[in-house]
Amino acid sequence: MTASVNDAAPVDTLVRVPGPVDVAQTLRPLQHGPRDPCHRRDGSAVWRASRMESGPVTYRITQAGPDSVHCLAWGPGSGELLDRLPALLGADDDPSGFAPAHPALAEAHRRMPGLRITRTGRVLESLVPAILEQRVHGIAAFASWRHLVTRFGEPAPGPAPHGMRVPPSAEVWRRIPSWEFHRANVDPARAKTIVRCAQSADSLERLVDRDAVRARRALRTVPGVGVWTAAEVAQRAFGDADALSVGDYHLATVVGWALLGSPLDDAGMIEYLEPLRPHRYRAVRLLVETGGYSAVPRRGPRTAVTDHRRH
Repeated sequence: MTASVNDAAPVDTLVRVPGPVDVAQTLRPLQHGPRDPCHRRDGSAVWRASRMESGPVTYRITQAGPDSVHCLAWGPGSGELLDRLPALLGADDDPSGFAPAHPALAEAHRRMPGLRITRTGRVLESLVPAILEQRVHGIAAFASWRHLVTRFGEPAPGPAPHGMRVPPSAEVWRRIPSWEFHRANVDPARAKTIVRCAQSADSLERLVDRDAVRARRALRTVPGVGVWTAAEVAQRAFGDADALSVGDYHLATVVGWALLGSPLDDAGMIEYLEPLRPHRYRAVRLLVETGGYSAVPRRGPRTAVTDHRRH
C-alpha cells in the first residue's frame, strides 16, 4: 500500500546560516494574528504550513544552535521548501552595513544579532493577508484571514498541530464567490483586489527574481496594491530590509515616540529614517521586537473594528 502524505516519513535536515539566527524573531512577521491557521508556536518550535510551487508543505523548525536550525518537513512541497530554507532563515540578509546612530537602535541591534530578514519567495502568500489588512483593524483582518484559510485552504500535511491549514491556491482564491468574502467580513474593494492578484499570480510570483525595488514598483501596478501593501509583501517574500510600510496607521507614531519621544507623521518618519537606507525595515523590526509600541502613550479611543457583514 502506498503511504499517504500524512503517513510518510518527514524530510529531516539541519541548516546552518552565515551568522546567528533567532528562529522565533526571524519568522514572527509571517504570522498573521495569534490564531493564524498557517503559523503556530509550540514551545520552542515554529510550525508553518505553506504552498510551494511543487505543492503543500508543513514544516517544523527548532533552534539547534546560534547559527543552526533543525527542520522537519512533510508533503509534496518538502524538497522545494528545503531549497528555500536558508533564505527563509535570513541567509541572504546582510546586516553588515547597518550602523544606527541612535543609541536605542544600536543597543537593540547589539542585543538581537539573530534577528534576520526572512525571504519566503512566495508572493501571493504574503499578498493576500496584506490586502486583508488594508485600512482595517488588525483584529478584523486576522479574523478574515483565519476564516478564509480555514474555509478554502486544505489540511496541513503531516502531524501538524490541530487546525493548521495550507493557504488556498491562486485558482481557489480566484473562484471564491463574493458572498464568501462578505461572510469573512471583507469589503468588495479588498475582495476584488485579492481576486485580481490571484488572476495574475504566475507573473507576480516571478517578481522574486527581480531587484527588490523594481519588484515593489511592479506590485504597485496592480490596482488596489499601494505603497503600504507592496512594502508588506517585499518584507516577507523578497527579504527587502529597506521596505518601509508608509501609510501604516500606527508605524510613524511608534517610530516617533520610540526614537524621539514625540509622534511623527509619515513624511517625518521617512525623513528621519532616510540615513538608515537600505535598512529602514530592519530598524522598524528592531523597534517592534524591543517593545516600541509600549513607548506610545495610551490615550483616546481605540480604532473601531468595522463589520462589513452588516452592509
